[in-house]
Formats: sequence, structure tokens, C-alpha cells
Amino acid sequence: MTQTFPIPSPADWRAEAEKALKGRPVEGLVHLDADGLTTRPLYGRANTTEAVFAPRASDADGRAWDLRTLIEGDEAGAVNAAVLADLEGGAASVILSGAVLADSEPLGRALAGVALELAPVGLDAGIDGPDAANALAVVAKGAPRAKLMFHMDPLGAYATAGGSPRPIEDHITLAANTAARHAGAYPEATFFLATGRPAHEAGGSAGQELGFAAAAAATYLKAAVEAGLPVERALAGTVLGVSVDAEYFDSLAKVRALRLIWRSIVAAFGHEFPARIEARSSRRMLAARDPWPNLLRLTAAGFAGAVGGADSVVLDGFSRAAGRPDAFARRAARNTQLVLMEEAHIGRVADPAAGSWYLDHRTRDLAEAGWAEFQRIEREGGIIASLRGGAFQARVAASRTASQRALTDGGGQIVGVTKFVDPDARPVVVEGGAPSVPDCGGDRCPPLPPLRWAEAFEGETQ
Repeated sequence: MTQTFPIPSPADWRAEAEKALKGRPVEGLVHLDADGLTTRPLYGRANTTEAVFAPRASDADGRAWDLRTLIEGDEAGAVNAAVLADLEGGAASVILSGAVLADSEPLGRALAGVALELAPVGLDAGIDGPDAANALAVVAKGAPRAKLMFHMDPLGAYATAGGSPRPIEDHITLAANTAARHAGAYPEATFFLATGRPAHEAGGSAGQELGFAAAAAATYLKAAVEAGLPVERALAGTVLGVSVDAEYFDSLAKVRALRLIWRSIVAAFGHEFPARIEARSSRRMLAARDPWPNLLRLTAAGFAGAVGGADSVVLDGFSRAAGRPDAFARRAARNTQLVLMEEAHIGRVADPAAGSWYLDHRTRDLAEAGWAEFQRIEREGGIIASLRGGAFQARVAASRTASQRALTDGGGQIVGVTKFVDPDARPVVVEGGAPSVPDCGGDRCPPLPPLRWAEAFEGETQ
């Protein structure tokens, strides 16, 4: 005899929930985020539209995503040793930053022994992105299969620093012309990184980050087409960037939301082209006084990027907040991804988040918030006008203040900083201090200075 169980009605569920809450209303579990979006305690099929499917093809090695590492340095020999160690240790691609990007000679020595046809190499050169791109193109020696990632992002550098040496329009035009000049020789190269990272690291909301990324992408695509690149090549040469942190549900929903936003952008250009998304771990979530809990935060961030469907994931060293990570910290960051990929097998499913009513709903909410921010920026005259006038920065400042107030009031906690504080935190070894702030030059705007949530509390525990 088959036993059947009655299905509780919504009223029964509500009664049980209020009983567990000791008479407090269920509505008290509804939360508003920095974008004014609601997060409910329970979701059902009626709360969402069709499922959001974000397919991501595996590469030839069967890896679900590109394990990418960030290597910074000013001395070519040391950078070369770090690059080779990362590639031999499991990384699939690298991003370089530092003085080695200043010219093709030190950059060539930094990449000695690297097969650019097999291991993609990217750049993080800030406002000097076109010069670094030219240097990398020289190092590649015209090899048509070289997988170069120029990652030019003058808008991000302009917003973060609060200015640029020349009018930012000139820097964007220079980046677009550089892309057009190298497109023929390097058909597999990507040119632009359109990322909302400046907004995120300054304390902005998810919607503001996504809106900035969308505005940057549209700006770079228009400039590339004006420089003579076909629309299809401009789309193929644009990489989208998103930050992922320990809030892994929101982080993976951001990755998925960015694909939906990109779909609308390319449709406006009259084409269809899949998004290429690079997820980088958040720096604002990191602690400096006790860096060891950062290992957990970075693991959660890597999980979010992979499950969210990012094509590549970049994790910082856990000691980043204290300075430039050393070899041990870089190895830990690399191995964190290897464990997620090869032991946890979280990339075996094309879209692990599909089917979750909450995550599908959250993805749609964040996509709409990002698109609304993008439209707001466009009404202000575009991203350059919005930055020059300070309108975008003002909205980021409001989000930052709200988040800081929540931490101060105890509405949020930071493990190892405001809760479960280790009085005898172990120090870490770093290779160098924080990088110098570049000269803004003549074209100025209110900056979006990076922050760390923990910094306001770390002095109290020392």
C-alpha cells in the first residue's frame, strides 16, 4: 500500500514559518539590496519567467573554464619565472602587469619560453594599454595563431584614477585604432576589456557595476567600428569583465546577468555573438590584518565565477590587501581553482544554476538593474559625460555609504574582522606594497577610489 502525504497549503507554510519566527511576520525576512531589489525567503515557479540558460563550451582539454592568473612585476626575469611556474602548475593563461609592459624588449624576456599559440597572454596596463598592446604584438612576431588579449580599458583607468593625461576620447580612439591595426595580423586576438570593476571596487552596487560594463562595451564597440573594424570583429574582440566575491549567489547571478545584457547590446548592433566573460575576484572583500580567512573568500569567489558560467576566472593571492602576492600566495590562488575544477568537478554541468527559481529570478533582477543603470548613463550623455559630471560617482557613493552603514550597525559581518577575530593573526610575506597612483593629467573627473570594507575596522583590533 502506497502511503500518501498531504501537500501543505500556502497558508499552512506561512503559519509554520511564523511559528518558527515566534510570531514575527514573514515579511520581516524580505530584504532590500543596494539596488532596491527584494530578496524573499521563498521562491516558486510563479516568481520567475523562463529559465536563464548560459551555455559555455569546454575547451580542447575538456576544461570548463580558463584558469587565468595575474602576475605583476617590474623585473623581466622574475616575471618570466612566475609565468612559467604558473603555466607548468596548471594555469591556462596569464595576465601581466607592471613595468615589464613598458616596451617589447622587457616584455619579450618576461615571455621567454611561452608558446603564445597555446597559452593566451593578456595585459593590465591601465591608460597605457595601447602602448603595451603594441609591445605584445611585436613579441608575438606576427604569428597568426597567437592568442593575445590586449585588454585595453581606458575608461576603467580614467574612472578609477579620476582623469587621464589627454582627453579620454583621444585614449579611446587610440585604443580603437590600435585594435584595427593589429586585427589582421592576429585574428584570434581580443582587444577591449569592458568591465564594471571600477564601480565594484569603489563600493558600487551590482546594478551599477553591470551598467558601467555595458556602457563601456557600447563605447568601445562604437569606437572600433569607427576605426574601421567590422562589427563582427569588434564583437569578437570585446571581453566583458565582472567582479566575484564571497557573496557567491549574487556573484554567480551577476555573471549570468551580464550575458543577458550583452545579448541586448549585440542585438542593437544587428548581430548575435556569445559573450566572453572574465571574472576576477573582488579586492574590496579582502582583509589585511588577518589575511588567512581570505582563502575562504577567494574560494567562494572562484566557485561563483565557475558556476555562473564565466569563460575565465582570475583569483587574487590571499595576501593581496597587504601587498603584491608572493609565489606561495599565487600558488594557493592557482590551486584553489584546480581543486574546484578537477576535484569538485563544478564545471561538469553547463549551467549548474539553471532550475533554481531563486537564482533565475535574481539573475533577471540584476540584469534589469544593470540595464536600467546603462540607460540612465545613456540619458546623461554616455559614460564619459556621466563620469565628467560626477553623476555616476554620486550613485556609487550612495551605495557605498549604505553598505558601510550596514557593517557599522551590525547588519553585516566580516569573518576575522568584525566577528571571530584572531587576536594573534599570523603575518604573511608579500613582494611589494601597493602600486603608485598614476598622474591623472589634464582631463579630470571625480575618481572612483578602490576601498576595502575591512579597513575601517582593522585599526580597532590591532
